[in-house]
Amino acid sequence: MKKKNLIIILSVVAALIIVVAVMTFLNSDSARQRKEQQDKAYILIKKDGEEIANIDMKYISSIGEVDFHANLDTSETDPEEHQYIGVPLIKILNSLGISIDGVETVIVRALDGYTVIFDISEVKDEENIYIAYKIDGQYLKNKSQGGSGPYQIIARKDPYSQRWCKFVMEIDL
Repeated sequence: MKKKNLIIILSVVAALIIVVAVMTFLNSDSARQRKEQQDKAYILIKKDGEEIANIDMKYISSIGEVDFHANLDTSETDPEEHQYIGVPLIKILNSLGISIDGVETVIVRALDGYTVIFDISEVKDEENIYIAYKIDGQYLKNKSQGGSGPYQIIARKDPYSQRWCKFVMEIDL
């Protein structure tokens, strides 16, 4: 009986090692792409899961950056007002000629897997959802530098900053 148990345990361990190896192989390309995307500071824009645009800092800032104030309220700190520079998300979508007819939600995905969903009415409000790239006059640092960028979604009308999204990599309509 002991020999059977040992064989079963070794078989399970071997199967787990194979699964981990396969998953690591499959995810290595995705991880490499995410790192490259963050290093080159661009955002993928998708509609119904299909890539339709790829925008970078130069493009975003050329649309017409806006200075705005928002209160950052985290579970670890008291609310603090900061000055941000960014562009309303709706202006970016409009500049790209992306139709939002029939779109009900906008899904924002981050490098670390965090995902936030906005109703399209929130996105249409030019004073609500921003793609920010500066805080208090300084560019947002990327994750490896200890920052929250290079891009962060700021939902100005969210009083508790719960639906803000650091490390923005993808926007899906």
